[in-house]
Amino acid sequence: MAVIFNFRTVIGIGVFYCVLGAMHFLETYLAAVFFIELPFGLISPGSTVMFAGKLAFFLLLYIKEDAESMRQPIYGLLIGNVLMVVLAMILRAYSEPVNLPGYNPDLRFLDQIGFLMIWGTVLLFIDLIALVIIYERLGALVTNTIPGRIFISLAIVLSFDQALFYVGLTLLTGVPVSAFYGGWIAKIGAAGFFSLMLTIYLRFIETTAIRARPQGAIDVFDRLTYRHRYEKLVERIGKDPLTGLQDRGRFDAQGPKMLQVALRSERSVSLMMIDIDHFKSINDRHGHPVGDKVIREVANAIMRTKREADELFRYGGEEFALLCPEAPPGAMALAERIRAAVEAISHPDLDRAITISIGIATFPTDANGIQELLTRADSALYEAKALGRNRVFSAAAAGQRPWP
Repeated sequence: MAVIFNFRTVIGIGVFYCVLGAMHFLETYLAAVFFIELPFGLISPGSTVMFAGKLAFFLLLYIKEDAESMRQPIYGLLIGNVLMVVLAMILRAYSEPVNLPGYNPDLRFLDQIGFLMIWGTVLLFIDLIALVIIYERLGALVTNTIPGRIFISLAIVLSFDQALFYVGLTLLTGVPVSAFYGGWIAKIGAAGFFSLMLTIYLRFIETTAIRARPQGAIDVFDRLTYRHRYEKLVERIGKDPLTGLQDRGRFDAQGPKMLQVALRSERSVSLMMIDIDHFKSINDRHGHPVGDKVIREVANAIMRTKREADELFRYGGEEFALLCPEAPPGAMALAERIRAAVEAISHPDLDRAITISIGIATFPTDANGIQELLTRADSALYEAKALGRNRVFSAAAAGQRPWP
């Protein structure tokens, strides 16, 4: 097993996973039917030696790879065991198999071993979460020596597993209690042996640096359960892929909420519609990659200048929306700072400075809702462009002009 693991970069880690799967089946089979009588009780080589060794190799997989690599064979084993039980149930739905000389099909035993393997794999999943958490916590709180961390982690988890696996085993096969304490003593001895073997492997065979950063329980759980992928997916939803800003959909969701909060607290919310001046000519003359770069630089400049409470969105194309809890005078001052920050950006790829035009409308003085606020801010933006661009224009400055 150690040789196969060491050559995983050559033959592929999938080979190691397949060997783990074969060992898992043999280990569970032996744990159910094969016991040895020793002075301190009954032991099963499958449950003590093979399972403890498998657990040690999972820990090695975590140490040298990561939690994401460690979880893949766990899910594979669990799904495979469930499929085996389902297949056995389908076979039992048919008539009795033909009796052939030298063959004795025992579907009842297949049911037992299948359910025992599922129970063992569920325990394995729990064991591995606990094993990694304990291993990392020991490095931060108790001992930072690799042999000590490995042995204590294995001893604690194997003790926990022995108790719960014995419950399932005795319900299915009726093994005596001597198998519990005999197996526990043997597993502690196996923990010491495999701790020594892993230490030798890490010291003399695969000597690359070991990650030293302790990981928290939540982080380990996330990586073993795919939760972090879900969270990353949720994080990506509503984000503009070019700039990383919130997108139009998030604006439609966040805007009304900000206005409701402002209404309850009797505060103002200003909306800035920000547009890059003459952006089409940049794409036409320099190409879309340069245009994309300009959009990202403008987005970064706005992000650096806005306040923490302000919410910035890429509204579409070269247009941005900034919602800020601010009355008109403060919003005008902020908009001027943003305009100046964008104008100050250096653009080696272009022959001119990049400028923006900004239109501002404020709730509740200029509008009663998000759609009306957007209309007013858009109209103010058009006014800023009509007045020569690279400027800020507020809906309040329009005086008595009729609005659509």
